[in-house]
Order: sequence, then C-alpha cells, then structure tokens
Amino acid sequence: MMQNPLRTDYQEHYEKLVREYNQEKDRVVIEKTFEALIKFNEELSHEEKRALREGVDEESLVLFDLLSKPNLKPREIAKIKQIATALLSTLKAERLKVANWQQKESSRDAVKQQIYDFLYDERTGLPIEQYEEDEISDITDRVFLHIYRAYPELPSPIYST
Repeated sequence: MMQNPLRTDYQEHYEKLVREYNQEKDRVVIEKTFEALIKFNEELSHEEKRALREGVDEESLVLFDLLSKPNLKPREIAKIKQIATALLSTLKAERLKVANWQQKESSRDAVKQQIYDFLYDERTGLPIEQYEEDEISDITDRVFLHIYRAYPELPSPIYST
C-alpha cells in the first residue's frame, strides 16, 4: 500500500473481509470469509508481480500507473513505461538529491516544474496526440504528490524495505 497508493481497493477489500470475519462467529461464515481471504491474497500476489509483467520496477510502476490512461495503443503504453522510468531517474539524479528538498518552497516548486517540463517536452514527454495540456497539469500534480510522499530522502524509505 505504501509503495503504490493506487492499490487502495485492495486495502478496502481486506478491511471489509476482516470486519465480516469479526462480526460473524458462524462456522459457515468463517469458512467463506477465510476462502475470500485466500482469494484476496492470490489477487494481491498477482498485483505485486505486475511490475515484472510490465517490465518495470515497483518504483516506476507507480509512475506508469499515474501517467497511463485508457485506450492507449501498445506503442504508446511502451513509451509511457519509458517515460515513467526516465522521469524517475531524472528526478533522483537531480532534484531529489537536494537535502531536505521538501522543506523549502523553492525546492518543492523546482521538483514540480521539472516533472511538468519533462512530461510536456516533445522529446521526453507524453504523446501529444493522446494528452491535452490540462491533463498533463493534472498528472503533474498527482506525480508530484506521489514523489513528495515516497521520496523524503534518497533512497526512498518506502522502496528500500
């Protein structure tokens, strides 16, 4: 959950199963709940392996999810994977190396601007035929929030565990 906030559905599903289990003491209900927990665990394992299937690491997978949208062509999906990986590498190599970058407004602004510039750039950015400027702005905000949460320092305490 900490690594990819987009997995909140799994958290909510898990909490619902636990609530149902705790509410019922009937053997049949407990068995059904246990089966649901096993199925949930299998689904979560499937999601955890998605980074391997997508050909990116866990850190880049989050950015890929944030940058993606429905109805992209396979070529565009491949490009978005490259963009996600390159953007993260660029941020780590430059802006996120600054000590206490989150504490200074100018440093935070520089990180957010670098994300926007990277995504909007014709060479490095999102496919212009699929993304409008206002979409890029919204995506920039979401990517920045993730970066802010996940990278208070390098290496990220979330991904180094």
